[in-house]
Parts: sequence; C-alpha cells; structure tokens
Amino acid sequence: MADPTRPPPGYAAGEADTGAAAGGPVLQSVMISPSGSAAIISGEMVRIGQKFGDSVLVKVAETEVVLRGAGGLQVLKLHPGVDKRPSVPPAQAVKPRRGKSGEARAGRAAPRQGER
Repeated sequence: MADPTRPPPGYAAGEADTGAAAGGPVLQSVMISPSGSAAIISGEMVRIGQKFGDSVLVKVAETEVVLRGAGGLQVLKLHPGVDKRPSVPPAQAVKPRRGKSGEARAGRAAPRQGER
C-alpha cells in the first residue's frame, strides 16, 4: 500500500537547495519521543542507529538529522534554506499616565481654576 502522506514523485525536484535536486537523500519528517527517535528520509523510516544506504543515523533534532558515513557527517535539514532565528520581543507598550483620581489621562491636563 502506498503512503498517502508521501509527496508525489518529482515534488521536491523543483525546489532549490534540496538534496533531491542533486539525487541525494531528502529529510521528509522527524519523530521524537521518549521511546526513541526516527526520521523519514527519502520515503524510508530510519531509527537512530539504523543504516540508511552506506550511512548511519546518529542524531535526530526538531529541524534536522545527522547521518555518519565514510565521507563524514551529513546534515539533512527538514526545511532547507530556512534559518531558525530567535524572535525579537515587541517593545513594551507605553502605559497611559494616571491622574490623582486614578483615571487615565492623555498628555497634559488643563490648568485648574486659579492655576496658570
């Protein structure tokens, strides 16, 4: 039975900066759980420590996996070309000034009777 969640043939071939364009392995999904981690690489489920081709899956992270082979380490990214960066917290909202009565007031209050 075919995997209904697998992309159609040639889907990733049109995307730049993926291993599919060069004929290399493509990271399609990662699964991280207390019982073990695995990845779907080019349609094949691979658990940590298992072989994929001539390489062994040595690390599974949220956005990437690492394969170790004769040529060294190979990092496959889930979303190639997208760099994860921390977001910048929004500037603190300016709190309205409060008058003696505790009500919010905008700007400068009008002078009281007898004041200038």
